[in-house]
Amino acid sequence: MEADALPPFDPARLDLADPYPVYRSYRERDPVHAVRPSGGTAGDAIGEAVRITTGEAAGNTAGPGVATWYLFRYAEAARVLADRAFLRRSPVTGLAAPVPEGYGTLRRVVENWLVFLDPPRHTRLRARVNPPLAPASVAGLRPAVRAIAEELAGPLAARPGADLVRGFTAPFPLLVVARLLGVAAELWPWFRERALALQEAGGTRGDRSTAGLTRADRAAGELERYFTAELAARRSAGGEPRDLLGALARAGQEDPSLTEAALASTCVHLLTAGHETTTGLLGKAVLALLARPGTAAELRAEPGLMPGAVDEFLRFDPPVQMVTRWAWRDTELGGRRIRRGDRLVAVLGSAHRDPARFPDPDVLDIRRATGRHCAFGLGVHYCAGAALARLEAETGLGVLLERLPLLRPDARPLVEVSYAPDWVFHGPSHLVLRPRGTHAA
Repeated sequence: MEADALPPFDPARLDLADPYPVYRSYRERDPVHAVRPSGGTAGDAIGEAVRITTGEAAGNTAGPGVATWYLFRYAEAARVLADRAFLRRSPVTGLAAPVPEGYGTLRRVVENWLVFLDPPRHTRLRARVNPPLAPASVAGLRPAVRAIAEELAGPLAARPGADLVRGFTAPFPLLVVARLLGVAAELWPWFRERALALQEAGGTRGDRSTAGLTRADRAAGELERYFTAELAARRSAGGEPRDLLGALARAGQEDPSLTEAALASTCVHLLTAGHETTTGLLGKAVLALLARPGTAAELRAEPGLMPGAVDEFLRFDPPVQMVTRWAWRDTELGGRRIRRGDRLVAVLGSAHRDPARFPDPDVLDIRRATGRHCAFGLGVHYCAGAALARLEAETGLGVLLERLPLLRPDARPLVEVSYAPDWVFHGPSHLVLRPRGTHAA
């Protein structure tokens, strides 16, 4: 079938639980796919300027006269993530985040997130964040991370039918990030509520209404004020930094270009993005293991397989399905002409199922040598928290397999699952396992 027979790609029409058949059709027939304002596709008209007034996928607004290109193959997605010709901010508007006028606090906080900064600001701030998140530093957290996982898993093991998201996959990474930052763990419900308000306003199918944006703006302000006060307290205390907040407070003293707003926004970003991605990864890994009891048995019998298994879960069903970049010069991708100012969406979920890069990509193989997947990004924006995310996933899944009887191969539980309506932070928002023969209350 010709590429122009495909409908315009629309993330809002994807099956949240299984977008992969749709990805495959675009990857095979129109892997570098553009959308017209009228609803058509770019087809083979390489030289034609493709126009789009708004772009909802991956939570960005493209703006008038801007083409949005969806990249479904690994080669193009990896190139856009690694090549500095494609940056996080539009060369036309200077913006990265889709926050409308009238929500100044939300825009200020999100625009200062590390993930939305480009060099040289990104370089200066990343240099301060990297040391506490480096693999050697993170390794020292392993006993504390396991203790958090075991504390959360205990009540779940005793209460079949509890929501795994609410009881484990959401609080676990949030409590770990809170410990790393040095904030009170008992505040995690407060942090979670505000993080969800931010996510809801920025997701691919989130609440972009006035009410939703107002909630997000209020949450951004509350988090900004909290972290501004905590940074000030660390500065006043002096001495050697004892946590990441202390390290950032010192960074602001040593480098005046790191403004208080940027530092507070970095804390908000670490708290929100640093736990939502792991929440999705854990939930989707549990679902994958439930569908493959033999694989779960392998992991239980050979815990040494867990690091490779985590990379395979990240490849097979990544918690971030789509990532946006902007073209800063005219170029070509997959035979298509990309113009400066065009918006590009790397569809990671599709790139990770590209058979040109991963043999038998629709097979979950925990012994696979995954090589360079894109789940943590590539290039200058490679995830600063990758080592922490891996530690959380390895530890969390290991503890769940040890402690939850319903994850044993012979349990065959009833599964209730629903997904958050988002392709940026993608994963179950509700996941309940019940013994067979029981019913929902």
